[in-house]
Amino acid sequence: MSTLILGLGGAIGAVSRYLLGLAIMKRKPHPPIPVAMLTVNLLGSFGLGLFFAMAYGMIPLSAAYEEPLFLFLAIGFFGAFTTFSTFSMETIELVRNKHLKEASVYFLLSIGGSIVAFIIGLSIGQLF
Repeated sequence: MSTLILGLGGAIGAVSRYLLGLAIMKRKPHPPIPVAMLTVNLLGSFGLGLFFAMAYGMIPLSAAYEEPLFLFLAIGFFGAFTTFSTFSMETIELVRNKHLKEASVYFLLSIGGSIVAFIIGLSIGQLF
């Protein structure tokens, strides 16, 4: 049953990432940095922090891995919604095309921004 819950969350997360990415790329077809995946990763980091704080009051220990809500949202949905592999590929593509400034900005915004977004989500969630 756990794998079914996890898979359902992952399927919804992956489809959500795809649809949000398409919507952003439609509005900004040729941005200097990959704003679609940046937006997805920042939102996902924020959402995961918010979920952890609201469900557990903190970042849960590994015991939470057995809980259906944790499997569905934390691992399934947010795991599939965010994408480190696409971020890596897009960064390397910017470097290969000699867009070093853009690659640096994308790298820093993605890594630093995701950490900050997670902390903000965690902080906001702890208020409730």
